[in-house]
Formats: sequence, structure tokens, C-alpha cells
Amino acid sequence: MKYIFDVPDMSCNHCKTVIEKQLKSSNIVSDYKVDLNNKKVEVETEESPKKIIELLNEAGYTAKLSS
Repeated sequence: MKYIFDVPDMSCNHCKTVIEKQLKSSNIVSDYKVDLNNKKVEVETEESPKKIIELLNEAGYTAKLSS
């Protein structure tokens, strides 16, 4: 499944790098795309969106499923 998350506190390239590193190191994400300009993260995973939100929270960022 592909999910898009809003990450409002992602504001710079450092934030983007931290998020990419967190997703890349995860064994539950098969693909991802981080859009810094729109503050969105697109993730392809077989896990629930809640697991991805937990991953992003562990990296220090607030995330919610985009509507």
C-alpha cells in the first residue's frame, strides 16, 4: 500500500535527511519519497499507517495521514 503523510515540522534539508535515514533503515518500508516543499512523505509499505507514524515520531517528527 502507498500512504502519504503530512509532516508539518519538516522544515529543512537536515529534517529531510533524518526522515530519509529513518525510513531507509526500517525493514517495513519498501519505497519512500520525501517532499520537503510540501512537507509530505510518501511511503510504500505492507504495514499499517500507524507503524509509519511511529517511525516518524521516533525520528522526532509529528506526522499524520494526509487526507
